[in-house]
Amino acid sequence: MSLADKAKNTAENLAGKAKEAAGQAKGDKDLETEGQVDQSKASLKEAGENVKDAFKG
Repeated sequence: MSLADKAKNTAENLAGKAKEAAGQAKGDKDLETEGQVDQSKASLKEAGENVKDAFKG
């Protein structure tokens, strides 16, 4: 996984955590769920990159 991809995935994960926390603080279930979805997407992208890296080596 390239360093840029790793940074993007980390940033997306952190943004998702922030959205989730903001949603919890405001009592906004939609924002909370959106944050969880963003975190899941980042995790899936990272897993995909790890699989690609495993087949390169």
